Amino acid sequence: MRDKVSSFSESMEDYLEIIFILGSDNVRSVDIATKMHVSKASVNRAVNMMIEKGLVTKAPYGEICLTESGRITSQKVLTKHLVIRKFLIDILGVDAAIADDEACGIEHNISDDTLTKFEKLVNKQK
Repeated sequence: MRDKVSSFSESMEDYLEIIFILGSDNVRSVDIATKMHVSKASVNRAVNMMIEKGLVTKAPYGEICLTESGRITSQKVLTKHLVIRKFLIDILGVDAAIADDEACGIEHNISDDTLTKFEKLVNKQK
């Protein structure tokens, strides 16, 4: 059985990862929409769901901030992404742009155990 990063959907994990990348605090919906190539309405729906789950806070018409729980989850997702990306590039020789796209898909479905094995292989290459 896989031990996923969280019980959140891939989409929600992607939103959390982007909010973290954009600075974690005082992030604007329009910046998330631009980075993810989605509408502001989609961002608003996702933000409302993340508010309900205690992952972000947002003042009315204000900026979005990760909660501690949101920050922890987003860091785990980003770490998985970076390790997988590095594995694809350094070990398999995948083009960086392709590796980035593929890491985004894999990060949601890889177990912590498999990720640790990827990390060990990447670290051996140093």
